[in-house]
Amino acid sequence: MKRFCQLIAFLCRVVVSLLLLVIAVGLAGCGKEPSALDRKAGRLFAVSFQTMNNPFFVDLNDGLKQVIEAHGDRLVTLDARFDSLKQRNDISDVLQQQPAMIFLNPVNWEGVRGTLLDAQRKRVPIIVVDTPVSADELVLCQVASDNIGAGRLAGEALGKIKPAAKVVILHQSINKACIDRVAGFKEAMAEFPQMKLLDTQEGKGTAEIARPVMRDLLGRFPECDAAFPINDPSALGCISAIESAGKAGQVTVVAVDGSREALAAIKAGKLLGSSAQFPKEIGRIAAERAYEHLAGKTIEKEVKIPVKFISAENVDEFLKGP
Repeated sequence: MKRFCQLIAFLCRVVVSLLLLVIAVGLAGCGKEPSALDRKAGRLFAVSFQTMNNPFFVDLNDGLKQVIEAHGDRLVTLDARFDSLKQRNDISDVLQQQPAMIFLNPVNWEGVRGTLLDAQRKRVPIIVVDTPVSADELVLCQVASDNIGAGRLAGEALGKIKPAAKVVILHQSINKACIDRVAGFKEAMAEFPQMKLLDTQEGKGTAEIARPVMRDLLGRFPECDAAFPINDPSALGCISAIESAGKAGQVTVVAVDGSREALAAIKAGKLLGSSAQFPKEIGRIAAERAYEHLAGKTIEKEVKIPVKFISAENVDEFLKGP
């Protein structure tokens, strides 16, 4: 019995010793620097796009990500899927994590004031990318293409080959970038008095919506011989509708973006041209401005990225890539 009690006492001492050792190691760990994994996590940045179903925004996201990850930080990418309410909810959720900065590509340029105010209350700065917002006083900076210039280049290119074109426009009128493109296109149209605008319809900026809209326009306006869709995806939808209607080669299409898909269509003679934007450059500059601000520097309120028209004459240069 005595030996049994001694054994129990010995085991108790061993258990107590092990517990003390575990506690000591734990306390020592509390004073250590963050692990390499923790340091790698860095600061949180977020970007909300109106859609990721467009190569343009994929490239813009890459431009942001390259700069942010080079600083050891991380980027969360949110897809609003053209839904203003979803975009607001997405940003509301990410604001709870107190990000260092949010980049915003608004679904509706006039419908994000509440979101901007929420960010302001949380003291999270916002940089707008690609398409401006109406409440620009609530954002740190806006980085976008020269969209008026992009529309003007498209209109001028059309006027050179079809000065008396009968044109339809496929719009996305809740998007300020597209509003500016249409304004620039109409400026160019004014230089060709014989050019006529037949109708303007909502193409929503997607091939899926633009295709039936263009099909309807061709049915209603047999004289239509030109189209200006506000971006490359809707241009590809228009081209599909034109081909289905048996009017390939009869209706000239000009657009904006300069995507790889558009370059292939230009090379194939299906698209007259596209005013090239440079989405990776937009993303890179937006991210650089974010870091300048976080370092205490003053940054400009608006940054416009130049555009360039791509046609059959220079498409090979763009197909080669950087």
